[in-house]
Amino acid sequence: MGTKITELMQSKELSIDDLKGKIVVVDAFNQLYMFLSSIRQPDGSLLKDSHNNVTSHLNGLFYRFTKLMQHDIKFVFVFDGKAPELKLKERERRNALKHDAELKFEKAAEEENLEDMKKYASRTSKLTPEMISDVKELIAALGCPIIQAPAEGEAQAALLVKNKDAYASLSQDADSLLFACPLVVKNLTLSGRKKLPNKLSYDTITPELISLTDTLNSLSIDQDQLIVLAMLTGTDYNIGGIKGIGPKTALKLVKEYGSGADNFEKLFDEYKWNEHFNYDWKEVFNIIKHTETTNNYKLNFSDVDDEKVVEVLCKNHDFNEERTRKVLETLHKRPLAQKGLGEYF
Repeated sequence: MGTKITELMQSKELSIDDLKGKIVVVDAFNQLYMFLSSIRQPDGSLLKDSHNNVTSHLNGLFYRFTKLMQHDIKFVFVFDGKAPELKLKERERRNALKHDAELKFEKAAEEENLEDMKKYASRTSKLTPEMISDVKELIAALGCPIIQAPAEGEAQAALLVKNKDAYASLSQDADSLLFACPLVVKNLTLSGRKKLPNKLSYDTITPELISLTDTLNSLSIDQDQLIVLAMLTGTDYNIGGIKGIGPKTALKLVKEYGSGADNFEKLFDEYKWNEHFNYDWKEVFNIIKHTETTNNYKLNFSDVDDEKVVEVLCKNHDFNEERTRKVLETLHKRPLAQKGLGEYF
């Protein structure tokens, strides 16, 4: 989704060891797009195999998550289902931006402007059905469960955490909290850095744990007000929010008007929702609050299938087999946590 209210969230620093033996849910598409954006050649182009198939996403998934799995963190990957109608407008907007970036990348390539090539290339990321199929094969070979969400992946991930089938959801923004995810892990990396959006530089980061309860308490609002707060600043269902309202102003407004449908109606009426959007605010609110999820899932973890990993990466996509097997060998030697299920939470 991509709300603008992350700065208001309450978090605390987390060490990798704090997650030892715990289950973390991953919004697969979110991670894959992040890899496609950041794992690039010096000229900004994607990594590809000898058949011109993109491999940046496989590279990121394999090397990042096997390193984390060496610390006995267990991962469940959730894939998006059918997008709500209102989100299709956001996809159209993003596709238009990607097309524009592709044209600018081509111009930069003609001019041999390496800096601009890098900048615009990172904005052209696309996932194809073939790429998604490869990813699912790799995830299964690594022994991690895959769950198909009926709608938004982050909403389904939040349900797993609410059901105590997982400790936390992995996300870089506040979206998971809108779906009432109790705990969210941010900046989960061993490198201690992340690529800045649309830039060639990196920022130093540390893992963080965001608590929904702590956030709501610190802001003195309830879950419904948090959703309205995000809507005022903009979500994927009402792009851009209401002009002139940032996170701090939005927080002030939801506290001033109070909770409840009547108060929200008054707030959106006075701040002219209908002049910004041609649909009712309740449509967006209900999509977020009542996104379809399913309890029909199973978390079956299995042993890593080395030969299948080698087939997917090396035989199908030209990864170096010696290096791949060394990673797998290290993964098999990881120390296992001696904990019962009750200690995961």
